[in-house]
Amino acid sequence: MATQSSLTLSSATFAKLSPHPYLLANLQPAEAGTPSSRTNGRQPTQARPPAINTSSLAHAHGSAVVRTGDTTVICGVRGETLGTAQIPNYRRRGAAGDETDGSTDELRDYDLLVPNIELATGCAPDFLPGVPPTALAQTLSTRIYSLLHSTGLLDVEDLRIYHDRTRDGADEDMRDARMAAEEEDVVVEEDLDIPAREVRAYWVLYIDLLFISLDGNPFDAAWAAVLAALRDTKLPRAHWDADREAAVCSRGDPAAPLSVSGFPVACTAAVFTARERLKQSQSRKVPGEAGGSFWILVDPDRLEESLCDETVTVVVDRSAAAGGDGGDTKILGISKSGGTVVGPEVLRRFVGVAEARWKEFKNAF
Repeated sequence: MATQSSLTLSSATFAKLSPHPYLLANLQPAEAGTPSSRTNGRQPTQARPPAINTSSLAHAHGSAVVRTGDTTVICGVRGETLGTAQIPNYRRRGAAGDETDGSTDELRDYDLLVPNIELATGCAPDFLPGVPPTALAQTLSTRIYSLLHSTGLLDVEDLRIYHDRTRDGADEDMRDARMAAEEEDVVVEEDLDIPAREVRAYWVLYIDLLFISLDGNPFDAAWAAVLAALRDTKLPRAHWDADREAAVCSRGDPAAPLSVSGFPVACTAAVFTARERLKQSQSRKVPGEAGGSFWILVDPDRLEESLCDETVTVVVDRSAAAGGDGGDTKILGISKSGGTVVGPEVLRRFVGVAEARWKEFKNAF
């Protein structure tokens, strides 16, 4: 006859056999005095503390390693020069520095920011090395790309490389134009329409992210790594050499850091619903009420993500550069997928959780 101890299942075995009832049992304990907790020991609104290290890569212009729990991602920023002659449909800037048509968003139109995420590193059982990019990797890259532009994080002026004719004295075009003007007895230099300083190239920032380990919530960690790496990036001083027809970097001049505007932080949560209990007591419980049928799990791990159909991400910034004064909150982005649980009221409360998450990342930098 089997003993009592031989029939007892460990927590790890119970989680593998019945993950949903296991998580539900932790979030909705039988005893009324027992607080609700997740299988990882955290409270529903408690996130994993971030750890951030910068300047981790020697051969990148900027880099950072971000770890939240068992999710670790490394980001490297590498700058390469791109001449305006190589940009399709490039619109030359006028003498006053403005665009000739006044409608160009240089960062987006010229693809000066190129993020790429690599998950096929063995970081999780679902992402084996050597496989093609997954849908998740492409989705994360697209979201990072969109957020880089929508937040206005970078100033395109930091990426412009100028040809300074006053530095060269006068280039061949200027000399020819002056000679032609003198032959026609025209000495008004404004009519030549040749600016003394002109954009001839740009820095293109390749933002590569590599996941070392993945235990849920990849977007928040990836965005924090991008933000930390960009704040760590320093580009060499460069100018356009008319004789070489190329951008030339000055070794003697110190590298210049990027002007990063604001401090946007992403906060993601997953919605866990008690589906089995809803079937038994659907007439008695109303979703969203006290003691109800769903929980907002902030910074979900891999197990929680596999059991949740609805996620929401809020990007907030409380820095003065974003228009706040340390007390005001600027919402820079909201994205939601799946489910119908998160409504305006739940989302309003979740913004408060995102504000607390912003403080955690701010203190970690």
